[in-house]
Amino acid sequence: MTLELTTFLITITALTVVPGADTLVVIRNTLRGGLIDGNVTSFGICCGLFVHAAVSAVGLSVIVMASPLLYEALQWAGAGYLIWLGISNLRQAARGYQSHQLTASQPASLGRAWRQGFLSNVLNPKTIAFYMALLPQFVDPEHALSQSLVLAGIHFVIAMAWQGLVAGGVNRARVWLTHPRVRRILDASVGSMLVALGGVLGFSRV
Repeated sequence: MTLELTTFLITITALTVVPGADTLVVIRNTLRGGLIDGNVTSFGICCGLFVHAAVSAVGLSVIVMASPLLYEALQWAGAGYLIWLGISNLRQAARGYQSHQLTASQPASLGRAWRQGFLSNVLNPKTIAFYMALLPQFVDPEHALSQSLVLAGIHFVIAMAWQGLVAGGVNRARVWLTHPRVRRILDASVGSMLVALGGVLGFSRV
């Protein structure tokens, strides 16, 4: 294994395991629909990595980062989406649950789970900035697109494995989480963190 690949693996693994918006969305959707919902959400998130890799390789991210208007538009779109997800959790926490609502089997909406994961990742300008700064260090300019997609594939595997562990842990705890009061606290906590992350994302400057 080359030094460059080792450096990339260490960096991308650290990025993956640090809790952020993607982790919160996986937790949120696992609580809502179980392990399948959480894993499909993770798959949507990881599909977004290929978009970032392609955008970085063809230089569109440079244009976005160079244009304050375009960057702020993307920034607020991502922030607004996270805030919307958080508010939906807060509204559910305010309504509360009946015990049968938490113990009954509810089939996951796979399309919705994938879409929410994908959008939470693609609309995050911090990921664009990270890919733009990171990938050029590891790719040959003459093969930028193909090599960027390979590196995104490595990130895909690492992120799917980590987020799968997160979803599995949350799913195992769902027996305990069927208590309505506990679930309301969790919904309120996750919702508040998503709204806070959205606010930070909206008002931050890279």
